[in-house]
Amino acid sequence: MSCRAPMKASFFRAAVAAVALVATSAPAQAASATADAPVTEADLAAHMKILAGDAFEGRAPGTDGEDRTIAYIVGEWAKAGLEAVPGSATPWLQPVPFIETQALGGTATFNVNGRNFPLDDDSIVLTGRDASVSLAGVPAVFVGYGIDSTGQVNADVRGKLAIMLFDNAPFGDRLPRYRERRQMLADAGASAVLVIATDAVPWDALRESVGSKSMRLASVKAGAPVSGFLSGNAADALFKAAGQDGAALREAAASADYRGMALPVAADFTAESTVRAFASHNIIAKLPGAKPDGKAVLFLGHWDHLGLCAPEGEADRICNGAVDNASGIAVLIEVAKRLGKGPRPDRDIYFLATTAEEKGLLGARWFADHPVVPLGDITVALNVDTIAISPRGTPVATIGRGKPAYDALVREVATRLGRTLDEDGEADAFIQRQDGWALGAKGVTSLMVGGSFSDMKLLEAFLSGDYHRAADNFSDKIPLGGAAEDADLHVALGRAFADTKRWPGK
Repeated sequence: MSCRAPMKASFFRAAVAAVALVATSAPAQAASATADAPVTEADLAAHMKILAGDAFEGRAPGTDGEDRTIAYIVGEWAKAGLEAVPGSATPWLQPVPFIETQALGGTATFNVNGRNFPLDDDSIVLTGRDASVSLAGVPAVFVGYGIDSTGQVNADVRGKLAIMLFDNAPFGDRLPRYRERRQMLADAGASAVLVIATDAVPWDALRESVGSKSMRLASVKAGAPVSGFLSGNAADALFKAAGQDGAALREAAASADYRGMALPVAADFTAESTVRAFASHNIIAKLPGAKPDGKAVLFLGHWDHLGLCAPEGEADRICNGAVDNASGIAVLIEVAKRLGKGPRPDRDIYFLATTAEEKGLLGARWFADHPVVPLGDITVALNVDTIAISPRGTPVATIGRGKPAYDALVREVATRLGRTLDEDGEADAFIQRQDGWALGAKGVTSLMVGGSFSDMKLLEAFLSGDYHRAADNFSDKIPLGGAAEDADLHVALGRAFADTKRWPGK
């Protein structure tokens, strides 16, 4: 069942078209042959205040907040001189079909060595795949990371409860993250998958961000009948009751040839849920090049956040997502203004605002599978996410570095702007946690360039503090100096990669 009736969907598309028409009918600014005007902190703050305002209700996919977000971004991009992608059945928009499951209630009962083992309700988050699920006597197996060094499922999980670690596997190269590993276990026949929360994200924050909803692309396989999360303390208590030490199990799981361990644990699960089908949207725009050569530059960033993330009765229920990622969309708007109103770049430049990044890069994955421009034509994708972290003067780190020609151009552009490079590699840990990963998996060179992932102390303070909480609101305390510098950097990178002489296209 769609979240929007056909009449409302038609009205929504018409409204988006009207916003774009009004925006493009405004008097155009004269193109300047001079250097692009610097992006100011005030420029970014103006967009962030709106996008992270309560009226947008946390920008959750499939809500009125999505409609408001789309209207704002389309309006701003149209005023910047961008155009809808020609030939689209839904101008400016790429519908992305989803299935959302909302848990109404559920129970988990564990039996260890024949004895009931109770768990605190606050220590487990549970979601059923279907409207009603009931499982009894499901044997448990600890699977570590769920895969071996070749990326294959490492244990027999058919008909079992697979208990898996959240963190990335410490062996192999670019192995799947927890969502993909969880799906692989489901595909291997697991009746239930419980993920042990990582120490890197506080349990309360994880529980709030995951909540009782799950979302998947309608085109992909459904997960296990039951899935969820266990707090680290609850998992260790369960292991201890089963005669195992949690720390020792984690250490053993770090081996590339770990094959899992059967536990003397059986689990009963019940879950009641509502299931709905709906369409959310990626927003796509094009800046036609002055001398197109068949290659294109793609800027992207996710527009979505968590919506209403706190229970009824809380003073602040909305996760507004000011830093994550109203800041990135603000940067994309200002980059579009400068590239659209200044000297026209040679190559076509596309702008993509993705949906459902917070649910597992889902909008980016859909675009990668259904691109509006052939992926082989994209010479570089530049992702902008969580950019308002660092002050002015922060060195530039690159997620996705490692290709000499690309690294050299980034270094050249950054150096011309007076920026220094941070090449210690710490930012590499985030490569799978951003939308560029979905494109990179399809062979598109995808980079995330800027200061936010250079200062790990500041980034970790955000991740352990306001990240995915109602506290991620816009305020004057957000450091926008570094974001403004990074916006200027992206304008310059866009011009460099779109210059057919400066960058021949890879």
